[in-house]
Amino acid sequence: MLVKDVMKAPVLTVGPETTLEEAYRLLLERGIRHLPVVEGGRLVGIVTDRDLRLATSHLNPKGPCPGCTQVGEVMTKGVVTAHPLDPVEEAARVMRERKIGCLPVLEGEAVVGIVTGIDLLDALLKLTGVTEPSGRLEVRLPDRVGELARLTGFLAGQGVNIHSLLSYPEDRDFVRAVVRVNTLETHRLAQALREAGYEVVWPPKKPW
Repeated sequence: MLVKDVMKAPVLTVGPETTLEEAYRLLLERGIRHLPVVEGGRLVGIVTDRDLRLATSHLNPKGPCPGCTQVGEVMTKGVVTAHPLDPVEEAARVMRERKIGCLPVLEGEAVVGIVTGIDLLDALLKLTGVTEPSGRLEVRLPDRVGELARLTGFLAGQGVNIHSLLSYPEDRDFVRAVVRVNTLETHRLAQALREAGYEVVWPPKKPW
């Protein structure tokens, strides 16, 4: 899944001469939290609802003046951006490392979209298959060649179709495989896996 598959487009933008009052009204009307700032067709900054609240706070030594202060005075410059063909996990990594809430998406110098943390959460839901009726298995596997293939082969032998499969390292020697399958009878599958020697983390063994 790529950024272009989850980004919002077209994007509402403002110029640096827009007043804070005007910018805040746009945020409220559109139900959004981020406004890329464009000048001469080029991205020059970004302003958020938080920026506007801080700039107009009575604690601000410059004093609140929503109708006379321009966006260009409070916007963040040097904006971190994404490309439409970036993988969504790369966008998520950048946002997490930079501790930012969105990435304007550029093709050349043109702003063609914007991706937010909510968009990436939606992408995660699709990637994990939870938006479709499915059951969940979690299996602890040795971290060596062929183990995931062995697991998927076993599930195929049980007549089970895999909706999604994600894995992550648990430690130096093991990985966790989280599998979404096209059946809700996961306890039956888990029992079959255990009988075949797999360590099943979820669903847990029934107490009876």
